[in-house]
Amino acid sequence: MRTPVCEMLGIDQPIVQAPMAAISPLAAAVSNAGALGMVTLTWSDDTAAVVRETAALTARPFGGNFVLTDDHHRGLDRALDAGLRIASFMWGDPSGYIEPVHKAGGLVMHTVGSAEEARRAVASGVDVVVAQGWEAGGHVWGRVATLPLVPAVVDAVAPVPVIAAGGIGDARGVAAVLALGAQAAWLGTRFLMAEEMPIHEDYRRRLIEAAETDAQLYANLYEVGWPDSPHRALRNSTARAWEAAGRPPLAQRPGAGDVVAHFASGEEIVRYEPAPPMAGTTGDIEALSMWAGQDVALVRQSQSAADIVTELTSRL
Repeated sequence: MRTPVCEMLGIDQPIVQAPMAAISPLAAAVSNAGALGMVTLTWSDDTAAVVRETAALTARPFGGNFVLTDDHHRGLDRALDAGLRIASFMWGDPSGYIEPVHKAGGLVMHTVGSAEEARRAVASGVDVVVAQGWEAGGHVWGRVATLPLVPAVVDAVAPVPVIAAGGIGDARGVAAVLALGAQAAWLGTRFLMAEEMPIHEDYRRRLIEAAETDAQLYANLYEVGWPDSPHRALRNSTARAWEAAGRPPLAQRPGAGDVVAHFASGEEIVRYEPAPPMAGTTGDIEALSMWAGQDVALVRQSQSAADIVTELTSRL
């Protein structure tokens, strides 16, 4: 099923893989399946290298995402020079980034949490609006649930296309948000379980075992390096210790500053850092930030990215 936004983005299926890391194989596999794969470019030292690596794995369109907590003009320019043509932004004002993308012949997507924010984004020149409901995993921008948010945003910005995000975990959810007026579905938790996504096996197991109530929204639990950023993750020992202490500020928290794990590269991970356990991570895996949306209860097995796309579109 091709919707107008599929035509705009050059994809065959109304499915977008939420940007969760600079994982080129995952993004490429999703794009090769006819959907839109995405890579996170926010924390990449060399955004051009990530774009080139992804492009080497797929001839299909893919996107790159920037979280606007810092200035990313240089990283965006390098990504565009390397061939990026779909740029995604969230957590800030995208207006200063739109012109260079358009000059390069690209498209801009921006994530919003309200109809008013969607209107402002479109007024600034955004091509596609992503309406993220608060059921979403990882960092959550808005405070409105997907069901009321999506039609409100659709009505506010028509005819600009809207992509729905937050709590969408299977083909029923995809069909539902299309019925609400969205032209595609944006999924993160489901693609965490893709075979091409190199998360730690303990993380994968916890996702499979989790109930919808296990994915909790926290105002500022994992705030080392990214304060005041609400996020949804599986409840664990770090969360329980913080709650038992009365949810104190970072400097007063139990174990603040403790090194609890190491990435495969040897890089340290301290408690309360927004660093999910990837393949090769060692240490106290359970204590790390395991992002998950409320649709986590619908995730029950690992599959290839292509099989996930096929299953998600099976009711269209």
